[in-house]
Amino acid sequence: MGFLGILEDKVLLHVPGTVTLDENPANTHIPTDGMKLGTGKNSHIVLVPQPSNDPNDPLNWPAWKKAIVTIITGFGTIIFGAVMNPLLNAVSVVIANDYNVTVSKVTLLAGYQTLITAGTAPLVSAISKKHGRRSISIFASLSGLVGNIVGSATKDYTGLVAARVVQGLSVAAYEALFYVTIGDIYFVHKRGFYVAIATFILAAVSNLTSVICGAISQSLGWRYIFRIFIPISALQLILQFIFVPETAYRRDSRFDIDELQVADSAQAKNKNTVGTHIENMASQEIPQQKTIVQEMRIFTGVYTEENILKLVLGPFVVLLNPVITFATLAQSWFVGAFVSIAYCLNQIFLSPPYNLSTLGIGNLSIGPFLGGLLGLLLLGAINDPLIKFISRRNHGVYEPEYRLLLSILSLAMPVGLIAFGYAVQHSLNLYLTAFSNGVAVFRTLAMITATSSYLLDAYRSMSNEIFIIGMSVRSFILYTFSYLPITGRPDLVLWQSSLLLGIYRLG
Repeated sequence: MGFLGILEDKVLLHVPGTVTLDENPANTHIPTDGMKLGTGKNSHIVLVPQPSNDPNDPLNWPAWKKAIVTIITGFGTIIFGAVMNPLLNAVSVVIANDYNVTVSKVTLLAGYQTLITAGTAPLVSAISKKHGRRSISIFASLSGLVGNIVGSATKDYTGLVAARVVQGLSVAAYEALFYVTIGDIYFVHKRGFYVAIATFILAAVSNLTSVICGAISQSLGWRYIFRIFIPISALQLILQFIFVPETAYRRDSRFDIDELQVADSAQAKNKNTVGTHIENMASQEIPQQKTIVQEMRIFTGVYTEENILKLVLGPFVVLLNPVITFATLAQSWFVGAFVSIAYCLNQIFLSPPYNLSTLGIGNLSIGPFLGGLLGLLLLGAINDPLIKFISRRNHGVYEPEYRLLLSILSLAMPVGLIAFGYAVQHSLNLYLTAFSNGVAVFRTLAMITATSSYLLDAYRSMSNEIFIIGMSVRSFILYTFSYLPITGRPDLVLWQSSLLLGIYRLG
């Protein structure tokens, strides 16, 4: 429906993602009779997608079970998706001295890891789409554990390369599929909060890595970074295996009211059959709930009949959609900008006039972490209430584009990057550099939360491919940015900020 400048489609009777969300003010062509509604204060909210009557449907899981899945998968995303890449950022100079190599070669370890992550992403997408998320997540946790073991035992640079490569196998599943899991188990009116959490984990929690690892290195030596992460990785693997069942589910297409095909929508308009169909399905035999042992199976079946080669190519095909391409590039450059700052911290702050220790360099990451935390508190609080409010104003109809309103907060991100580059170039106060970095992370969180929420709601059936290709492109860009320390030009962050502003204005 035309509202807030969103144009009405003159061809399709139903635009994917556009649904009646609020039943009270609804006055549309989309029927809600017989559809399942929320409970309590959300008793007027239409559940999107509609849950089936199967107790094994992730949408029907009790709140405590969804919370456990979210917490454990989020824990895995912290360990493997957020922490693995910047694990050695604060100690690159120390490692370079120990192994008698250049700082640039140590920095490239993160680049090699992102290259492996990007290269394996299409396969991760295909397997998770074909056989579900569980098997690939367990493999990812196992790879991260093995990588930490190898890293703790290595005695030369080659061994460290091997450790980082193996760790790279653990990143793709958690960095991309956490968003997909949120779409699997939560309804539209609750996703925004969890998308904000996922974005905070990936964009802000990584900044604490340097704080913690810098302290560990200064107190115990850098090898203890790997040694301490071994039991943490093992714990996550055990929790993932025991308490996180498969979240992929083959649901009757009529329940996916946000993805109804044109024919179904036309039928719904003329005969009001959507709600009736859902009511009729309630009378069908309800499957028996799976036991804990059954839920612990690593392989739980096939979730699509599509050819595996087609699934591998899927992440590339979605880039034919200009909206997805823009969102992918924007997210990648925004993340790449502040990550490249982390790559340059050692070069900038170990040297005069700053002369910081590894612990001091690590502490500089507190600024961007606090910026991300502020973003989480704000975005998590307003993301879902905002779309409910706007939907009520639009006669109860929800459009995925409403999620993009949060991206307004990201318009000032280049200011943070430019301020950081200027402060470093003129050797200004340390707190100013940390604050500027925090502003950049806050804006990044706003942009990624807005676009990820939109993509998840507007293209849920393609979310697997969308977030995988986004992570893959982002990883290739980060690999390129890992060469920044080699240039000896950390002031290139100013150049990056100009590109960011240009890309964003193109949107």
